[in-house]
Amino acid sequence: MYELTQAYGNSYYLESPAKIGLFRLNETDVCLIDSGNDKDAGRKVRQLLDAKGWRLTAIYNTHANADHIGGNRYLQGQTGCRIYAPGIDCCITRNPVLEPAFLYGGYPFRDLRHKFLMAQSSDAEPLTEAVLPEGFSILPLPGHFFDMVGLRTPDDVVYLADCLSSRETLEKYQISFIYDVGAYLETLEKVKGLSARVFVPSHAEATGEIAPLAQYNIDKVHEIAEKILSLCAEPIGFEELLGQLFTSYRLQMSLEQYLLVGGTVRSYLAWLRDTGRMNFLFENNRMLWVRS
Repeated sequence: MYELTQAYGNSYYLESPAKIGLFRLNETDVCLIDSGNDKDAGRKVRQLLDAKGWRLTAIYNTHANADHIGGNRYLQGQTGCRIYAPGIDCCITRNPVLEPAFLYGGYPFRDLRHKFLMAQSSDAEPLTEAVLPEGFSILPLPGHFFDMVGLRTPDDVVYLADCLSSRETLEKYQISFIYDVGAYLETLEKVKGLSARVFVPSHAEATGEIAPLAQYNIDKVHEIAEKILSLCAEPIGFEELLGQLFTSYRLQMSLEQYLLVGGTVRSYLAWLRDTGRMNFLFENNRMLWVRS
């Protein structure tokens, strides 16, 4: 864990629960793409930098999930590096309580205010093309989270953030977190047509050919949508629907899974409603969902 792997040229990544990208700007200076899930991740990154004699100048966050910004505060405090994050995610990076509040739909009780769902705040600035190193470009990847982006380096290495999951992850957990299902599918179709020397997804193996995995993720989205539609053949409440999905996929309910999968199922319902395949009604003061 946290071994440094060269993707190509000056583009590297560190193996961690969510891969951390590293780019050598010159003989002494480097920047990061995301920072890991917590202070311990940040400490391991700093130890690597110290061993190499490298100076961290900036962290470019792809989005504001806690496992991607968790090392920000520690590394910024240790090195004085600047931190950048895109769009709405910049606000969340500065105010991380917004992540569990968004997932819960209200003020998050204390069991939700932990590092898995809420990073420490860091002094982030808006991520734009103007603040990137020379030769870098931003690749918008909406869907998984609000304004998530990927980054392409001058080495033609593309860091894909969380826009897709590995086959192993999907086979184990089935339902990956998605904020906007329609945008997510559009992103996957776009990624499927990309070319690069190396693709580095945060939660899958680095590869030179991303299309097969992108298609697998697309197929899984449609499978889950059909499963939800089948469970809504008769009017059903959200909690019952969620429980039946967990049972159907042999998933184990926990607080974190309730939030992440539950939020994703709500996103599916929204997408199915917006595309005319789902209706809702109120009966005995309960909101029920039923397929069109």
